Amino acid sequence: MSALFYPLDVSALSRPDEKFSLNVAEEVPVGLMFNGIFPYGTMMMTPADLKDFAYGYCITEQVVSSVADIRSVNVVEAEDGLTLDIFIKGRALTQLMRRNVRMQTGHSSCGICGSETVPAYDAVAATPLGDGPCLSVAAIRRALHELRRWQTLNAATRMVHAAAWADNNGSIHTIREDVGRHNALDKLIGARACDLDVFHEGFCLLTSRYSFEMALKTVRAGIAVVVAISAPTYRAFLTAEKMNQTLVAIARQDEQTLFCGGKRLTG
Repeated sequence: MSALFYPLDVSALSRPDEKFSLNVAEEVPVGLMFNGIFPYGTMMMTPADLKDFAYGYCITEQVVSSVADIRSVNVVEAEDGLTLDIFIKGRALTQLMRRNVRMQTGHSSCGICGSETVPAYDAVAATPLGDGPCLSVAAIRRALHELRRWQTLNAATRMVHAAAWADNNGSIHTIREDVGRHNALDKLIGARACDLDVFHEGFCLLTSRYSFEMALKTVRAGIAVVVAISAPTYRAFLTAEKMNQTLVAIARQDEQTLFCGGKRLTG
């Protein structure tokens, strides 16, 4: 398995003779193979939590309807990178093989790279998300305050994205990091899908902008509340609003902006 980052000797332009060590994150090509016979594209990603990614990707790309359709996930060394050999049930495999294969490489798991069609913002799911329990503004601020100390890979490299899950009290339980923001989110969604008892209530924190493909993934995963450090795109906002999702963005420790779904928030 590849290292997650490598130290490099570099120098500042203003002091070319003074070398210092700087960590840079690794990214490797990870091929997706289904049932050992059906290749389904390649993603560039951080080589960690790959089984979580496989589960999350299959859910958000609607390869399967639930984790019960996934029999096993094997990580296999390849000539240049890794392969995720994902075994799914027969009906799911038949439906997948009827799709057009993404023949291009996804750059750090762009959510819809290689797709021939893009769903409309108001047609990403059959029904809007349920209202669910209320969440306090104080819990959101607590999670934002905790977030940085959970970002261990980013602390070493200062260049990776994170997706985290916090409970309704604002305590972070799980985080996934990756060079690709879509990868990090898929990894978190995969971890959540495999242990819904732990992740039943709470909200998702993202260190990136909230673009349409990120909204697509969270809605398909049934995540009702999303807090993003950066702003949403307009299409992502329309998706969140249409699907009854609570979206808090441009979120800093001292100030946050509510875009839609305020009825879930208290305080």
